[in-house]
Amino acid sequence: MPAWVMQGYEEYAKRLPRELKPQLIELPLAPRSKSSNVDKIKQSEGEQILASIPKGARAVMLDVKGKALSTELLSEKMASWQMEATDVCLVIGGPDGLSASCLAAADEKWSLSGLTLPHPLVRVVLIEQLYRAWTILQNHPYHK
Repeated sequence: MPAWVMQGYEEYAKRLPRELKPQLIELPLAPRSKSSNVDKIKQSEGEQILASIPKGARAVMLDVKGKALSTELLSEKMASWQMEATDVCLVIGGPDGLSASCLAAADEKWSLSGLTLPHPLVRVVLIEQLYRAWTILQNHPYHK
């Protein structure tokens, strides 16, 4: 990832309280070529993703066909997750999207936007929205 992505991610991640500290897990992309079978690539990446989700964790897959959330609704979900004391895995797929097996295993599917966003930018937008949702729960002025 470019340095600006890591800087943006780290800036918002460090603002979150200790009990909400995110753990970023990066999985290697499957090798691609002009003749690669996209379905096989997605399947291979999907197997890695599913293997990395801890047993019992809530799996939230980011998918263009997922449900769009407002920041306020995200803050409500965050409050609910805290009450449940369940780990939540927010999954960003590879450049070709998520496999059918990942989508089938999802507890929830979200869409960050109707726009197509580059994966590095998705990482920064997602962590900023988590921080913003947390500030709503804290009645912090950041959200205003």
